Amino acid sequence: MHAADILEARLPQEKPQAFVQRMAAEKARVVTRLYPQRWVLAADTVVSLAEAVLGKPKDAADALSMLVRLAGTEHQVHTGICLSCHQHGVFWVQSVMSRVVFRPFSEAVARAYVATGEPLDKAGAYGIQGQGAFLVQEIFGSYSNVVGFPLGEVIPLLEKYGVITLCLGNIA
Repeated sequence: MHAADILEARLPQEKPQAFVQRMAAEKARVVTRLYPQRWVLAADTVVSLAEAVLGKPKDAADALSMLVRLAGTEHQVHTGICLSCHQHGVFWVQSVMSRVVFRPFSEAVARAYVATGEPLDKAGAYGIQGQGAFLVQEIFGSYSNVVGFPLGEVIPLLEKYGVITLCLGNIA
């Protein structure tokens, strides 16, 4: 794993889908330059509520603010994916969107969740795969996308380019 050192700033009027695709592509470009013979898979995830894009919170106060805004609403989780290999001439970019409905909850509940520390490194300030699951009322689309990495879309992409071959063993 290699982290790409890029500026992760949204352009004015940039839609969430375009933003995550651009971020994934920029990350892949940086790492592909370092490893031109290797396959590089880059991704970026954000949460959007109306036109607002919620990335990872800056601190606990920012996490609390995000959670209070999301309480009782539907939001979208967007993940951009880029598969790249200079040697094979591949540069594939796509995005996945899932809709998530949060149950209504109080600021006190949000504050207690923030106190766990879990929201501080998650887009939208929650982790559906952890304690944050209790905030979710419904999900439409890919669960793994909401976790932050849409396996249902990535695995077929890796198979298509021969990066992986699935072997499921003896299935009766």
